[in-house]
Amino acid sequence: MDFTKAFIERKLQLEELECLRIEAYENARIYKEKTKAFHDHYICKKDFQEGDEVLLYNSRLRFMPKKLHSRWDGPFKVKEVKSYGVVKLFHPQSGATFKVNDHRVKKYHGHKSPKELEVFLLEDAPKGGES
Repeated sequence: MDFTKAFIERKLQLEELECLRIEAYENARIYKEKTKAFHDHYICKKDFQEGDEVLLYNSRLRFMPKKLHSRWDGPFKVKEVKSYGVVKLFHPQSGATFKVNDHRVKKYHGHKSPKELEVFLLEDAPKGGES
């Protein structure tokens, strides 16, 4: 047996294994960057202003028997926007004021009905037999 030959062959195998490991780490890094870019592309920045109407997410709505019951309460008015994602809300009917995280609120667009309804009437179409 030639130990030097076996030693060299084993050393080449270990170097190849190290190259494969480094390549796998690089591929994982590239995949994570692409996934993050894809995810960040679809994130909508929430920008609340004082006086905006918002809906509040109620995550503790477990006792309601209706599965399709909405978990969004409101609308509330934004009284103040503080740093680090804190929003101070005001309930118009009760007059209560409280603070919540901005992850729990979204803008309320209301029920907007169309102001004008445009109607198009179709005339009688010509019959195929007449020319």
